[in-house]
Amino acid sequence: QFAESGGGLVQSGGSLRLSCTISGFTEVYLPKDYYAIGWFRQAPGKDREAVSCIKRRDGVVYHIDSVKGRFAISRDNAKNTAYLQMDSMKPEDTAVYYCAVKVTDDSTWPIPLWKYDYWGQGVQVTVSS
Repeated sequence: QFAESGGGLVQSGGSLRLSCTISGFTEVYLPKDYYAIGWFRQAPGKDREAVSCIKRRDGVVYHIDSVKGRFAISRDNAKNTAYLQMDSMKPEDTAVYYCAVKVTDDSTWPIPLWKYDYWGQGVQVTVSS
């Protein structure tokens, strides 16, 4: 299960912090040492896109160009939780945000969206102008 939280309505220039806590998986399906976790978003009428992702072991991160300098992804392995700190938000950040997990190692970075194994239900983020 993915417990995503932190979404909501914020004014342009404001901040939100998304959290994604993973629980309830047996190690058969999700080993404790899974490879990476990512945040994705989908705006109305648009394709889902990767926003940020982080490797669980060494903390290597990736951010899409449009959020660089504004968003920061982090993880707390002890809590099995990933965070997305979103600052200086813009109306174009409005979307449903999803977290997802890639279980096994992958030679590509960032990992393509379609390779992620498990997805959360998503949380709405709305930025008003």
